Amino acid sequence: MFVQLIVSGLATGSLYALLALGLVIIYRTSNVLNFAQGEIAMVSTFVAFTFLETLHIPYLGAFLLAIVTSFLLGAAIEIALLRPARHPTPLGLIIITLGVQQILYGAAGWVWGYDTKVFPSPLSDTKIHRLGSVVLSEVNLWILTASIILMVAFLVFFRYTRLGVAMRAISQNPTTARLMGARTPWIVSLTWAIASVLGAVAGILIAPVTFLDPNMMLNPLLKAFAAATLGGMNSLAGAVVGGGSLGILENLVGGYLTPELKDSVAFFVIVLVLCLRPSGLMGRHYRRRV
Repeated sequence: MFVQLIVSGLATGSLYALLALGLVIIYRTSNVLNFAQGEIAMVSTFVAFTFLETLHIPYLGAFLLAIVTSFLLGAAIEIALLRPARHPTPLGLIIITLGVQQILYGAAGWVWGYDTKVFPSPLSDTKIHRLGSVVLSEVNLWILTASIILMVAFLVFFRYTRLGVAMRAISQNPTTARLMGARTPWIVSLTWAIASVLGAVAGILIAPVTFLDPNMMLNPLLKAFAAATLGGMNSLAGAVVGGGSLGILENLVGGYLTPELKDSVAFFVIVLVLCLRPSGLMGRHYRRRV
């Protein structure tokens, strides 16, 4: 039972990690806590639903079109709403993202309605696969596999490609990076676009096992914030570790204590980490001399 809970928790935690990665890369490059991350993922999932149910596009085509939509949506939000803000304070940027969150929430309710919908999926939630003594549904197996592949690919991109190095440079010192030739505004917009894609993938993977409505990403986003806080808001590897750890911890609490406490674990983690280690398990704590 212990191993089963850990593996199932990793499947859930990998989704938290995808969302947390999006939050972390935006925070590192823009110094913004993006509260609209969940709604961007939700709208992208509804776009995939429209392609599947209304336009009857095959699943792979609908998935790719939804990814392209999320990419453009993330870039458009940064260019149209955040970039024009002159000398914004961190609180002002947070308010902007909260405004975007409410706009997207209202737009989704207006276009698609607030009723719960069933997201079509070629994967089965009842068909199981056995990995030794561990049992995983087909959906959870693909969620775990796809999330791991995407996270590894993203971490390799961020660390070893020229564009990834430019993103890291901007996150450390935007002024110096600009003086060295980095196209800072363009790269920041690209960062928002990539973060939106990570959220869209998480939303499309979550929808078949839960539900599809404008509120679908509220709970996963809170868990992603907890995962990013646990791992360190300025650490990409920390977001992955935090997401996996939170998913495992939730499952262990639900399996050995009571399922009613599973959703409380994330908030307990946030409070505990902020009290004991504000920079997170793998984050760096910066001190500034005055």
